[in-house]
Amino acid sequence: MPKRQANSATPARPATRYHHGDLRRALIDTALAMVTEEGVWNFTLREVARRAGVSHAAAYNHFEDKSALLAEVATLGFESLRQALEAAAGGHPRSARQAFAGIGAAYVRFGVEHPAHYRLMMGPELTDKARYPALHAASESAFRVLLTGVLERAQASGQVRRGPVHDQALAAWSLVHGLTTHLIDERASSPGVSTGDAERLARVGAMVLFDGLRADTA
Repeated sequence: MPKRQANSATPARPATRYHHGDLRRALIDTALAMVTEEGVWNFTLREVARRAGVSHAAAYNHFEDKSALLAEVATLGFESLRQALEAAAGGHPRSARQAFAGIGAAYVRFGVEHPAHYRLMMGPELTDKARYPALHAASESAFRVLLTGVLERAQASGQVRRGPVHDQALAAWSLVHGLTTHLIDERASSPGVSTGDAERLARVGAMVLFDGLRADTA
């Protein structure tokens, strides 16, 4: 797990009164802000509660531990990623190739614009997503945009050759994941890599892969 910088502690916010129904979301939003601002998540649940302006006992009424809270933060990330992928695919209802490339660009853009959130979503801290039903469902829902929203339709329309569609989707998902991780690392050491550069590389990689899956190349 990444280590926090010695000077990265965030001052506690003034105490705020929350209605019971708002407290859970307030803790999630606060944890997301801390992940985004600090780039790491080795803070404690007590620290999140203090920054949210509530007692740590109240936080434990909603989350059994910090991992459960981080799972909710990651769930929000997958929901946002799904929405971005759906918007990208929806812009090309007839061309599976363009939809495929658009999804790749949207995926990479999400990762490079939200690097800490992305690392949490995809990292080892939450590998056992089945332990958190909402996180598991959100992750699967994002993946299905590619699986059913693009590749299954592409096979049905004859734009992609017949074959195990899950394998095709997994290959594409792995490609953009690897590229995203590489670009996040590169941007950390060389800020000159723009989001536009990242999207262009994602489109190139996606189109190369798609052309290898085309029905007329089988």
